[in-house]
Amino acid sequence: MTKVLFVFPRFNPNSFWSFRDACDIWGARCSAPPLGLITVAALLPQTWPMRLIDRNAEELTDEDIAWADVVMTGGMMPQRPDTYEVMRRVKALGKPVCIGGPDPTSSPECYEDADFLVLGEAEGILDTFVAAWQSGARSGRFSAEKFTADVSKSPVPRFDLLNFKNYLYVGLQFSRGCPFNCEFCDIIELYGRMPRAKTADQVLREFDRLYELGYRGHVDFVDDNLIGNKKALMQLLPIVRDWQKRHNFPFKFSTEASINLADDPELLQMMRSVKFFGVFIGIESPDPTTLVHTQKKQNTRRSLEDSIFKIYEAGIFVLAGFIVGFDTDVDGVGEAMIECIQDTSIPIAMVGLLTALPNTQLTRRLLRENRLYADFNIIPAQQGDQCTGGLNFKTLRPRRDVLKDYRTVIGTVYRPEVFFARVHRVIEVIGAPEMHVKPNLRVALRDLGVGLRLMWRVTTREPEVRPFFWRAFIAALRRNQNAVEFVCSMAALYLHMGRFAGHVVTELDRQIAEVESGTFDLNHVVEIAA
Repeated sequence: MTKVLFVFPRFNPNSFWSFRDACDIWGARCSAPPLGLITVAALLPQTWPMRLIDRNAEELTDEDIAWADVVMTGGMMPQRPDTYEVMRRVKALGKPVCIGGPDPTSSPECYEDADFLVLGEAEGILDTFVAAWQSGARSGRFSAEKFTADVSKSPVPRFDLLNFKNYLYVGLQFSRGCPFNCEFCDIIELYGRMPRAKTADQVLREFDRLYELGYRGHVDFVDDNLIGNKKALMQLLPIVRDWQKRHNFPFKFSTEASINLADDPELLQMMRSVKFFGVFIGIESPDPTTLVHTQKKQNTRRSLEDSIFKIYEAGIFVLAGFIVGFDTDVDGVGEAMIECIQDTSIPIAMVGLLTALPNTQLTRRLLRENRLYADFNIIPAQQGDQCTGGLNFKTLRPRRDVLKDYRTVIGTVYRPEVFFARVHRVIEVIGAPEMHVKPNLRVALRDLGVGLRLMWRVTTREPEVRPFFWRAFIAALRRNQNAVEFVCSMAALYLHMGRFAGHVVTELDRQIAEVESGTFDLNHVVEIAA
């Protein structure tokens, strides 16, 4: 038997996605568990003893490493600094380390010190690693053929390795890939443009396992575009609804989808019927010219406001992504983006700086144009994410102007009065769920405790937020009681977002001052010859 220790590296806490204050309100330690690692665990021989350490929720000790025969780790680009630290500690104790995941797959040259590199989708290559390990190999590199993994054979993830109390929600995956062709996106490079879906039976087995383990609450479909394979989704949703109904609706769902979700009233109604409550949508820019330039044409030829409000009316609230720094951005793009965010009333707007990710069409174009910085793929440990570490290329507009536009957006949309104005508008329009389900006593007490902690925190420790929260809460009670949970969720997220926006503005002021004074690190902007 081989003892396997899975280690999920830390995300930088100075990140949009850390949701630290929201986690505190919910009594969690971090937002979501490592679905990739627990899926890998299910693909390994089940006679092997396994443990999981999530560095975002708990400490990794030398004793943990000493227990293992092999340590498996890896993750996404913002986790790279801590992945290096985990690798260093494991090798220092004489244990072999196996690294995989999206960042090693995109940038394998950054992980040459690993004993094993397992690149690509695990279903397509992990059996080769296992065979090599069992034959005595203690190093090697294994690469899956791209876009060929049969997800219909993917096993139920090892949810039993998780401590659910550590997380805001758990994730599961229905499909991989996205049919669109956005220039800046690495999903299509990693998983392809022909979405591959699991069977309904697979999804129900995952539901059954979570239910058996006692989990109740928020489940996120982590698909990069849930409606990428709409036919498969339309076949799945009635089956999910039946399962939910048989089990008294123990789960509520969120996901990510493209804006054309709004074009299908039947699909929206079906999602509403199974208890979807939130969706993340990549809007990126309000400018049609920019959307065409970045090959995101699905967002054009439509009113963004009308599309978003159709989703609200289905009882599903919208979070959205926006990007500053495109070549086609013009002076005043910040004000136009603010207007778009306000008009669509999207409370949580994830606004970031354009970042050239490894192995994307954008990166290849910038390389041809001699505009990609030599160290574009280096992740300083102190940088959280693209909100402060983007623009890893030479911009067409003056860098100072791009940073100032971005600062204008962040500094405006997360002022409490501006944020809660969007919340108020959603209160007026968000639809009711198809049915109200009486929660079991444990869930009801948990939710009551979360609500009371939120109210105490806002009332006693957040004076700048307090009046806006209570006005929104009372408005929901008076005008749309279906929006009460939404108001509380947005307030909890704002405790993180308001503070994070302040951090971003401070960092942007520093970067702008460096550019204006001529002290911007020129070593960082060396161009690569084509």
